[in-house]
Amino acid sequence: MKLIEYEKIGEKVYHHVLDNKLNIYVLPKRGFNKYFAFFATNYGGCDRRFALGGKWVDTPAGVAHFLEHKMFDTEEGNALMQLSLNGASPNAYTSTGITAYHFECADNFYDNLRILLSFVSIPYFTPESVEKEQGIIAQEILMGEDNPTRAVYQNLLRALYAHNPVRDPIAGTVESIAEITADTLYDCHKVFYNPSNMVLCVAGDLDAQKVIDTAREIIVQEAGELPQRDYGEPETLYPNKKKYEVNMEVAAPLFRMGSKFEQPDNGEEYFRFLLLGNLACAVLAGTSSPLYARMYAKGLINNRFGAGFSYVPGGMYACAVGESREPLQVMDEITAEADRISREGVDVQLFERLKKASIGNYLRDFDDMENITAYLADGHFKGYDPMKGLDYYDKISIDEIQRFISDAFNPERLAISIVWPNEADN
Repeated sequence: MKLIEYEKIGEKVYHHVLDNKLNIYVLPKRGFNKYFAFFATNYGGCDRRFALGGKWVDTPAGVAHFLEHKMFDTEEGNALMQLSLNGASPNAYTSTGITAYHFECADNFYDNLRILLSFVSIPYFTPESVEKEQGIIAQEILMGEDNPTRAVYQNLLRALYAHNPVRDPIAGTVESIAEITADTLYDCHKVFYNPSNMVLCVAGDLDAQKVIDTAREIIVQEAGELPQRDYGEPETLYPNKKKYEVNMEVAAPLFRMGSKFEQPDNGEEYFRFLLLGNLACAVLAGTSSPLYARMYAKGLINNRFGAGFSYVPGGMYACAVGESREPLQVMDEITAEADRISREGVDVQLFERLKKASIGNYLRDFDDMENITAYLADGHFKGYDPMKGLDYYDKISIDEIQRFISDAFNPERLAISIVWPNEADN
């Protein structure tokens, strides 16, 4: 077991790798009266095509999400109910690149940890339960198709990407999940839920060695081969489609505009670029920016407007999102401000103020055990240390912010997704 101390932020982390290659991170939070456990696999909605032993395998859209739903089934019953009866608040989610199972509790932590590690590592599926789940998830998919917020998000990804499977919903389609069988789930569990492709992160007033011993006791399977992943043909920096518009039941138009970037291969560079991109979006269009104030005063945006930088497997993207009667005018205002900044530069005082605010938000996350365990997991999978954020903030220059804004909000690289109200509603 290795102890890593971070003097700048006053935190420390215990790290250990079991013989089966499962990585464990323990963040001790002395005096805290709650505990949090986060058990994740480096497997998400985009991981549909992969290779093992040189052989390529294609799976239907939605398998990772379907598998997440079914993992709570055990021979003894339902693990979700078992955790709840034991005083825990459990949950799970599937994103484009990760599936995570977690719980929070005030006591019985080690008993709950055993339940979590057991049901996630020991699959139990039957043809009957899979068929039943297909009906449940099909209803979830159909309801999602009527969700304007989900539509404006998914359509931007379709506008930006020509090949990346992020174009498709994480839950798949009614047709794609109909192809999923119990054997599909067992096969994908064997590939992606092996210890070498997973990480356990816990936080609280805990004994790190006892956490490690508990994991060693429960996770008995051997390390598996890490799959090679295929996210489609290489993407250009230009959008697949400049504009994606649909009509739905909304009171006012919703919009989401963005541009894509290549993801750095190096994990540390990835983390630095993620911090830089979010800071740049705040400088351009955050609530403290002159652009935000002008657009708000004109009535172009409301308090639902925001801008940020995120990632998908195989890429990264900047975006601005909100609600506006004139979404194309909002786009014009943003690109005009980005052009001005590219010529005149970033206001130094604004940059320094927002940089300090970003650092403050980063430090506050260490008091949120769900956030920090998720960061530790993401850092492990992508090869960076989330506890070293201050080192990267120190190195972000105002010139880099200016270049990012110029690139991200260049009209040639931008795509926009709009959900307009139905004509009958106008």
